[in-house]
Amino acid sequence: MNDAERCEDLRALVECESPSEDRDATARCADVLADLVRRRLGGEAERVEVEGRVHLRWSFGRPRVLLLGHLDTVWPLGTLARWPFEVRGERATGPGVFDMKGGLVQMLEALSGRGGPDGVAILVTSDEEVGSNSSRALIEETAAGMEAVLVLEPSADGALKTARKGVGTFRLDVTGRAAHAGLEPHKGVNATVEAAAQILAIAELGRPDQGTTVTPTTLSAGTTVNTVPESATLRIDVRASTVAEMDRVQSALGSLRPRLPGAGLAMTPVSVRPPLESSVSRDLFEAARRHAARLGLGDLAGVAVGGGSDGNLTAAIGIPTLDGLGAVGDKAHAEGEWLLVPAMRQRAGLVAALVDELVGAPV
Repeated sequence: MNDAERCEDLRALVECESPSEDRDATARCADVLADLVRRRLGGEAERVEVEGRVHLRWSFGRPRVLLLGHLDTVWPLGTLARWPFEVRGERATGPGVFDMKGGLVQMLEALSGRGGPDGVAILVTSDEEVGSNSSRALIEETAAGMEAVLVLEPSADGALKTARKGVGTFRLDVTGRAAHAGLEPHKGVNATVEAAAQILAIAELGRPDQGTTVTPTTLSAGTTVNTVPESATLRIDVRASTVAEMDRVQSALGSLRPRLPGAGLAMTPVSVRPPLESSVSRDLFEAARRHAARLGLGDLAGVAVGGGSDGNLTAAIGIPTLDGLGAVGDKAHAEGEWLLVPAMRQRAGLVAALVDELVGAPV
């Protein structure tokens, strides 16, 4: 592939907007990707529908390596009208170009460039940006028995992602008892006050010195200004560097008890991705460094990052996983995200070399 062909494929994906929450939009983008794979690699996609969402899977030969990615983005429909896909000089920009439609194009080039995708499975999901709730079982099932998982999420300023924090989102539902705030507030149980007490306790669960943050985020409560609130809902964001820390926090959240007589609490894990610890990626990263040097890409760096990905899920079931093999660029989830077009060829070559080694082909 040349730069014009790469940008043509990238344009096709970016111009099919695919916000996570819009199932019809992500299904349309899945159709575009399935067509690109058919033209570039051959083979028909297996369309796996879960809870109304379409995920795509391909299997070539007897797969030993899984290439993992997602096609959903954080950008709502209509973003393209004010911020169109554009290539200017060596940079391409547009909603979702860096995270992670550029990685999908590189994935296709990596497999076509090595003479075909034999020995590889591909899984592209449509709900990664919202926690992978519908695709988690599919990811784990597809990764089971693989020798390695290569994740085509964007790099971190060119560095691969050798560790990721675990990411958990939780919902706390507080129940109280309504009463007139002026006439008989003493007959009520104030869910807002109960939520406030719980917020202070929850915030104390963080251990920043160990990389663990526990952040109460959104809070909604009550109905009218003159009524003692009978319910409140709190959302909580948890990040942890180790499985032990994520387990500690989840256990502590589940053990919270009401402070006000008559109040009730219900804690629900909305989405929990365990950490991707560096021990899971170490051998793959050393192989990537060796291939990068051989390919003239310089000394490849590896970093630990705070955000999670579907690679967290494959690491959690014990499959060696290396993340951040996708686009080189910047501003993921931010206005003006971009990728470096010349680096697409280089990173596709790196992925191809890793695949060759892992499936036993000569390099």
